[in-house]
Amino acid sequence: EKLRKQWEEEEEEEEEKRKQTSVYVEPKSKTLRNRKMSSVIRGAGPCALCCYHHEQYGREVAHEHELFSAGVFVVNCVFGLAVECPPLGLESHRVEDDQILASSISHHGFVAQRGRLNMQSSDDEDDVYGGAWCADSEEKEHWFQLDARREVEYTGVITQGRNSETQDDFVSSYFVAFSNDSRDWTVLHDGYAEWLFYGNVDKDTPVKTEFAHPVVARYIRILPQSWNGSLCMRLEVLACPLPTTYHTENDVTPTDDLDYRHHNYKEMRQMMKVINEECPNITRIYNIGKSSQKNKMYAMEISDNPGEHEMGEPEFRYTAGLHGNEVLGRELLLLLMQFLCKEYNDDNPRVRRLVDGVRIHLVPSLNPDAYDLAYEMGSEMGNWALGHWTEEGYDIFQNFPDLNSILWGAEDRGWVPRVVPNHHIPIPENFLNGSTKAIIAWMERTPFVLGANLQGGEKLVAYPFDMQRPPRATSADGRGRQDEGALRETADENMFRWLAVTYAHSHLTMTETYHGACHADDVTGGQGIINRASWKPVVGSMNDFSYLHTNCFEISIFLGCDKFPHESELALEWENNREAMLAFIEQVHRGIKGLVRDVEGKIIANATISVEGIKHDVKTASTGDYWRLLNPGEYRVTARADGYTSQTRLCMVGYEAGATSCSFTLTKSNWARIREILAQSGKKPSRVNPNSETGITSVADKKGPAANPQNERLRRMRMIRLRRMRLRLQRQRANVTTTVATTTTTTTTTTPVPTTTTLLITPSTNPWYDSWFVMDSSTTVSPDEAEFQEYEPTQDYNFEIGIENY
Repeated sequence: EKLRKQWEEEEEEEEEKRKQTSVYVEPKSKTLRNRKMSSVIRGAGPCALCCYHHEQYGREVAHEHELFSAGVFVVNCVFGLAVECPPLGLESHRVEDDQILASSISHHGFVAQRGRLNMQSSDDEDDVYGGAWCADSEEKEHWFQLDARREVEYTGVITQGRNSETQDDFVSSYFVAFSNDSRDWTVLHDGYAEWLFYGNVDKDTPVKTEFAHPVVARYIRILPQSWNGSLCMRLEVLACPLPTTYHTENDVTPTDDLDYRHHNYKEMRQMMKVINEECPNITRIYNIGKSSQKNKMYAMEISDNPGEHEMGEPEFRYTAGLHGNEVLGRELLLLLMQFLCKEYNDDNPRVRRLVDGVRIHLVPSLNPDAYDLAYEMGSEMGNWALGHWTEEGYDIFQNFPDLNSILWGAEDRGWVPRVVPNHHIPIPENFLNGSTKAIIAWMERTPFVLGANLQGGEKLVAYPFDMQRPPRATSADGRGRQDEGALRETADENMFRWLAVTYAHSHLTMTETYHGACHADDVTGGQGIINRASWKPVVGSMNDFSYLHTNCFEISIFLGCDKFPHESELALEWENNREAMLAFIEQVHRGIKGLVRDVEGKIIANATISVEGIKHDVKTASTGDYWRLLNPGEYRVTARADGYTSQTRLCMVGYEAGATSCSFTLTKSNWARIREILAQSGKKPSRVNPNSETGITSVADKKGPAANPQNERLRRMRMIRLRRMRLRLQRQRANVTTTVATTTTTTTTTTPVPTTTTLLITPSTNPWYDSWFVMDSSTTVSPDEAEFQEYEPTQDYNFEIGIENY
């Protein structure tokens, strides 16, 4: 009562003082201005709060007493700059669904939990997931409530309209109220009138409102007063934690002494330079090309012998920043650089094994121009799309050549692998793009084995194929229907799933999907992994291109719901991802490895390594070494090269750490000379048939009789008959049994035992797709099997490829 009386007597004087000392500080202002900060506290002395501000922000502070409402005091701390509080966690989902409440909803797809900043709607948003919280228009009072679960210091609100392609809904003004018990509410005011805050002017751009006096409370309510279209909004709340002796689940004490802050282009370059100077023996900085704005795309190599490829040592890559507004991957790679350098110097055995056994490449920013746009706006203030595309307006991740259509079209025609290979598919000549072409050149000149690109906006791991394969044409009765899963799977489906599981299950929170995903229900089944084509298919992705054009297996890692997390969250994100990042690098040693040489010990570059049962091959590097990622098991592996006889070995992959050594020694053959002779005579490569008189079944010249339409028709009919005959023969061979009939005579009563003769089929030692290599003399091939098979396409694809190129 004494304080109340004192406050009433000095009300005018205090109001005048507030006007003189409360000065608004513009964002990024370098001028230090005094500003009065008011904080509503309960159960703590004013000196404790002011001392907390002094301890946290290093400012000289003083305090004054005011009574805000019954039993609640106001404390004015006067210091240099305003406190900049981080987001409470609506967008990042640190605020859980049960902490959010609203007065009403207009539809079951627009519940209060959809009111998170940058929440994205589904394609059928009116039926499933809306892009905002929307209130019932028939209600008279509207509010959106957040429970912080403890008293915090609220300093502002960021509002945004509804995410929709057809509607333009947003809140243009609102009040803000606070409470400690969710029953008695106090609307923020200046002592005379309630403060009305202005909101959005469009549906996409976030608008930040800072309170003149930060308020300490547990609950906060947003009370919309006017809106455009329907009453719909998304928001984030800014709040600082109060000093407490209790530890909460969101409190993080970093175990690594690293630089946890955001770095612009200049700071990133400086950071990499400092790391290189600290660890010059294991690091090297280089650039893979330039962006459209002539910014270099820097990369750091970490290896025990930086600067060159070592025979037998696999190459690994992490890339980030394909979308400029997805900045967490950029900072995680800078933290990983610091961590590997520091721990290597401290003789960490695990880090030592990684650096000495793997050549690691880290590229923190593949789209530096777009990052500058997002960085200028700052955390939470850029919308979902700002900085996503390049200066020219394309998405780097989806801007690679579409090799999937080439492969699938060739498979439908029966051209794989005789005409079109199942690996290292060439790039179409008409593909032109500056920065993407530089990335492709980097991928081609380095024999990467494994890689991952770090993205944001979701929390899961996506593996290829990323593109959905069009189904083949089916007959009217439904026969020939294809399995939908097979339309999305690569030949290495099991390997890709293992790689994705390795990261997702090593991450501290990625598999905690009981509350749903970032923008909809959990699509991963609680595993944290998903096939991209079954989720959000895209054409021309970096992952598909890497798999079909190079030896590298690449996946996409989506690090979190918040694309641009606040600087205060970087330490937590590093702790969540550190083990997963290290464990994923270690998977580069899973499978087989080896060298391919001739009998004289000379290395053979670009030799093809094929695994029986997996229709995807890899090639040896320029140094003759190769790596093939495989899960534990027993595999028949074949090495082949032009001018050499192929060799097949049985290779075992165990569960122990490290790849199994499986090398090959090839002998030279005269087949290269035979092909030269055929090429000089103007003929196509011939199929060798050891059953023929000459040993070679030649292909007719284009100018010969085969060019006659009548001969062509007869040839096709003959091939059809041969195919039918071959199918009948295969069926007979599969189930052939010869039974000797029981015979009886009048001179004996003994009945002979029936005898059964089973024809044993011995599989050919020649690979099923080895149509351009000389067959083993021990292999027998029937005349009808020596014919070249032609298949009609079941699906039209737009690609240009010549048979003569192969």
